[in-house]
Amino acid sequence: MQTHFTAEQLKDPAMAASEEILRACVHCGFCTATCPTFVTLGDELDSPRGRIYQIKDMLENERQPGKEVVSHIDRCLSCLSCMTTCPSGVNYMHLVDHARSYIKENFKRPAVDAYFRKLLAFVIPNPTVFRLSLIGAKMARPFKAMLPDLFKGLLDMAPPAIEPPSWTDRAQVIPAQGKKKARVAILSGCAQKVLNTAINESTIRLLTRHGVEVVIAKHGCCGALVHHMGDEPASHAQAAKNIDAWYAHTSEGGGEGIDAVVINASGCGTTVKDYGFMFRNDPAYAEKAAKISELTKDVTEFLAGLGLAGVVGDAHKGIRIAYHSACSMQHGQKITALPKELLKTAGYQVLEVPESHLCCGSAGTYNILQPDIANRLKERKVANIESTEPDIIAAGNIGCMVQIGGGTQIPVVHTAELLDWATGGEKPRVLRV
Repeated sequence: MQTHFTAEQLKDPAMAASEEILRACVHCGFCTATCPTFVTLGDELDSPRGRIYQIKDMLENERQPGKEVVSHIDRCLSCLSCMTTCPSGVNYMHLVDHARSYIKENFKRPAVDAYFRKLLAFVIPNPTVFRLSLIGAKMARPFKAMLPDLFKGLLDMAPPAIEPPSWTDRAQVIPAQGKKKARVAILSGCAQKVLNTAINESTIRLLTRHGVEVVIAKHGCCGALVHHMGDEPASHAQAAKNIDAWYAHTSEGGGEGIDAVVINASGCGTTVKDYGFMFRNDPAYAEKAAKISELTKDVTEFLAGLGLAGVVGDAHKGIRIAYHSACSMQHGQKITALPKELLKTAGYQVLEVPESHLCCGSAGTYNILQPDIANRLKERKVANIESTEPDIIAAGNIGCMVQIGGGTQIPVVHTAELLDWATGGEKPRVLRV
């Protein structure tokens, strides 16, 4: 794509990075075939190619973002399916992140929309506040029809039971069982630790059973939620706290050393793996951020490197699993086969889901901010999954689990829970009822 940025504009590192991305696009349109919003709405402006044109015009001409352009950018799920499809290697993720930051700085949203976004950015990354809000949401469910549409998505997030805080929430070191093979830090997350405490507990049992010492440092939200809302200062502030917490445990940071930063929520993992890019121009954090990104692995990625060991019993064997590959996993981190291979090794029967490349509609806060499109994508995803007639749905991202679980009676279980069960751990809670 031909661009016409001025030399002055290109002095801005963010603008220079976006200009390089724009130049890589050759207008081929392959991305439109796999874009969930284009497939759903059929509007070129709601395709990656259409958004790229709009972003180019906005950035190159330093335009004040208009309501229509903002609506098309807002409707992007950041699923990154277009990046998997693109033959030219266009880094759409960094481009749309820059566009959202530009919109945040230059567009005044309607008061209700602006307030609601601030509310989400405050509530969801704060586990205590989020837990209280879910309790309130559960109590408000009978009055759902009377509430504004914006709040209905938040009500739908509330699980049937609000679990108390887990023992995995506090900073600590959990020793390996038997001979220690590795030492890792783990992201315990923010929303996940409230919505489903079993995921972190299963992950830690699984790792320690495989000879891994687990460090839970004093960290917070990974920053993904506000990052995708375009609030770069807030996302960088949250990320910096995590970088400091984990870097202190590396040998470079004066600690005992860690072999990986293990993450069991792929939406978070994609962002943490991008810390190096996010802080590339920050002299105080560039080196540390790059180190953390280099160390970061999804739990299935790390476990595959160790090798799954000690499959126990037959109760789980042959269970039909529909594995949902989260967009952040398959498109963001390019991890596709490993989780399915681990499940097969553990004795499960893994089914192939039609249209597995398409997003379920969760996408962070997307199902709250864009409920109509999100619900249409959820229905399509659930129909594809149910067509395989599985006993269980497996996924590696809490957002997808909540989204899909809201549209089916089939139990939705984290991959780590199933691997934990197969190697001697507890049967997943959702399967005990």
